[in-house]
This record gives sequence, structure tokens and C-alpha cells, in this order.
Amino acid sequence: MRLVTYRRTVNEESRLGALVDDLVVDLQWLGDAAGIDLPADMLDFIDLGPQAVKSATELLNTYREDWPVGVAIPVQNVKLLAPIPRPRKNIFGIGLNYTEHVAESAKSLDTSPDLPKQPVIFSKPPTTVIGNGDAIEHNAKITQQMDWECELAAIIGTRAKRVERKDALQYVFGYSIMNDISARDNRRSGQWIYSKGQDTYAPFGPCIVTADEIGDPQNLKLWLTVNGVEKQNSNTAYMLFKVDELIADISQGITLEPGDIIATGTPAGVGAGRTPQEWLWPGDVVECHIEGIGSLRNPVVAV
Repeated sequence: MRLVTYRRTVNEESRLGALVDDLVVDLQWLGDAAGIDLPADMLDFIDLGPQAVKSATELLNTYREDWPVGVAIPVQNVKLLAPIPRPRKNIFGIGLNYTEHVAESAKSLDTSPDLPKQPVIFSKPPTTVIGNGDAIEHNAKITQQMDWECELAAIIGTRAKRVERKDALQYVFGYSIMNDISARDNRRSGQWIYSKGQDTYAPFGPCIVTADEIGDPQNLKLWLTVNGVEKQNSNTAYMLFKVDELIADISQGITLEPGDIIATGTPAGVGAGRTPQEWLWPGDVVECHIEGIGSLRNPVVAV
């Protein structure tokens, strides 16, 4: 399934839907029509576990050619929000997780040229999250070096504590796209949370694709454009630490819970690593694309 959080009008509460062709199918309303209780919220749905995915998938297949009245809405008539508009906890970010990005960062960002021996973990607060089409805020009083980072996001589906790598992917609910916006001139004594944790610095979406539809998360093309010009182009196959390794590593000391998000790192091609360096400015439009998931488009605006 391709799950979204949407609303029809500005004044309405957000709701859980499934993207089917060019329609958003409201899962709670579909469940009501079939006599099955399904929640109207993404996190509540994730909390229900694999059985909810199975039940919802069966419902969508059953009614696909004959939706109950009012259940299916043309996607152009709704606003898609971030799939999880307000995560319960900080997002787990992974730094220096593609070989070529390690090299470009060492040249321009004073990081080590050596490949990390363990995942480099930081975090982004829930207030960083925005959805597809929402504006990334550029505050010139704070930064003159706003950068982009296209990343695969893994969303945890079941509680994971000290799991083994061989079992780790069983804990994934689904995958999405995240742009790890970074103010390179806001790093503080090697700490990244302020440079990566400012408001609007985690564009996320447009949907969550459930893990059963992705199959192998380590064989997905990902690329990024700024104003239509390609800046990044790679494949998740080139991650240093694969998704299963990241889950196993983090869960040894930090319990992962349903709805937790891991942004798995970015490949080479960031603005800081280019010659000359390039940055995002008000008026720019940045787009992230990941094979099998979709596109995430955000304008940059001055604040």
C-alpha cells in the first residue's frame, strides 16, 4: 500500500488514506462501509501492527472497482501532508553512510576521510517535519549555507530492542523519502542537531510505501534536483550500513518503537561537496526522488 495523511480543507482534521491510482481512499471510511474498524491516523494504524496492513490491503482489493460513495477522493482535491505530520520522537539521522559522500564531506566539512566503523547517528526534532509542497524556511540571519540531502526513510512498525541483523527488516513498517536539510555553517563543535534540526528541515513524504511492496530496500535508485538540475544520483545499494544493520545497531542501546523514523543517509552530490560550493536560496525548488516511492518537492522561502 501507498499510505498518506491528507485533508480536504484547511479547517479539517488530517486523515489516513491510501493512494490508489489517482484517488485517495479514506481507510477509516472504507472500513466503516465494510464493518471493520480502522483508524483515521497514521500512527494509530502503524500501532495496530501487520494485521492492519493485511486487512486494509484486502479491503482495497475487494472494493477497488466499486468504491463506496464518498470514500475515494481525487488526489488533486486534497492536500497531502507529511505521512507522519508530528512524529512522537526525534528522527534518527545517519551521517556519512555512502562512500563517496564520506570523501566529499572530508574535503569540505572537516569530517574524517576514513569510512566510519559504526553508524554515525544524530537526531532531528519532530518540529523539522513538513510535507510535500510545503516551504523550507531560509533564515539568512542564521545560515548562508543551506544544503540538500536526499534520503531513504525507514519507518519502524513494531518495537525493536536488541534485535539481530538477520531479523531486523521484519520490524520495518514501510519506506518514504526525507530531505535532510542542513545549515552547514551551523555545526557546533562537531554537533549537528542545530544545523540539521531547525524548523522545516525535514521534508518528508509524499507517502509511506509498506515494506511488502518495496521488497529489497538496498536496490532503489535515488536522485535529487534543484530547479530541475540534477545534483544527486545514486542507489541505496551503496549504503555503507544497510537498513538492517542500522536497525540492529540502534536497537542495541535505544529501543525503536512503532512510528520511529530512520533517515538512512545521503549519497554524494550535496552542495557543500561541489566546486564551487552551491547552496539553497529563497526561490529555489528542491525535489527528491526514490524509485518505487515517488517524488518530494519543496520550495525554499525567506523568513
